[in-house]
Amino acid sequence: MAIVSLITSYHELNPSTIDELDGPPPALDFMRYVSRNRGFIVRRGAKDWDAVRKWDARYLREAMKGRHVKVAVTPHGNADAVVADEAGRLSFVEPYEVNEPFETFLSFVQEDSALQDRLPKRNVRYAQTQNGNLPFEYANLAKDVPTHIAFATEALGQDPDAVNFWLGNQRSTTSLHKDNYENIYIQVRGQKHFTLLPPIEMPCVNETPTPFARYRPASDDGEDLVVEMNKDIDPTPVPLWDPDEPEVRSTVYSKYSKPLKVTLNEGDMMYLPAMWYHKVGQGNGDEGFACSVNYWYDMDFSGSFWTSNAFVRDVYNASLKSVPYPTLDMQDEPEG
Repeated sequence: MAIVSLITSYHELNPSTIDELDGPPPALDFMRYVSRNRGFIVRRGAKDWDAVRKWDARYLREAMKGRHVKVAVTPHGNADAVVADEAGRLSFVEPYEVNEPFETFLSFVQEDSALQDRLPKRNVRYAQTQNGNLPFEYANLAKDVPTHIAFATEALGQDPDAVNFWLGNQRSTTSLHKDNYENIYIQVRGQKHFTLLPPIEMPCVNETPTPFARYRPASDDGEDLVVEMNKDIDPTPVPLWDPDEPEVRSTVYSKYSKPLKVTLNEGDMMYLPAMWYHKVGQGNGDEGFACSVNYWYDMDFSGSFWTSNAFVRDVYNASLKSVPYPTLDMQDEPEG
């Protein structure tokens, strides 16, 4: 069928690997990657950044002394993720958020990493506000990284829309999702483990309108979190399929997916193109935390890329015999 041909043809014409460059590319070479919607890694491409050289726990504590930050709290490290209740009903659950001193937050993350499996697990804390937080919430650290990525700003003709700071440990994960940004990602401490799917694999990921919810504390100490539905937000399509559990909530097209696995180490730089699906895990650095910075540049909605992705979605919907999206109660393979 046409969708199978589309996905398989894409993989025949594109490698199931990501390019590794010797150094940050000139603007023209970067634009070639943007035009093909293909990513790359520059190993140690940010090794000379002040952040990569300086951001150990002692430096971070001193630089951020006295400053409060917003922290995402979840029971399993699954912030912004699809969660099933006891009856198997799915919801897209956002984290409970608290404001606390940065020093308190960092100490919690490091202590949590040191516990390993010796004591019962605590809630997971993760700095992931994704709102351009570095120049504002983490302004005391902003001087240690460039305000923009020179080759990207020159090629795209714009400054980044947001520069974000992220800090957590190996228990924090990000479920499969996509962003309409050209993303330059720099790993500062620890590791980031990415699972990547190109936009053409939209029919594989089982995007389904899913009710929104949020974790909230059910006890005074805030440790017991429960899911509270948010009826003010209409259900929004989110991927229900996890490439690491390929038989669960799959579609008839999931078996044609060819996920890319990428690990970023300290000082590595990656370009993640707009609309690529990505699932993210972390590995602790020597001091029990992982830390990174990313630059979001607005994607270009002109040309054919955005509309072509919409067309793939419409063809997929038509293949489901007029069902706009797979429903939440479908089995592993929808009829199609």
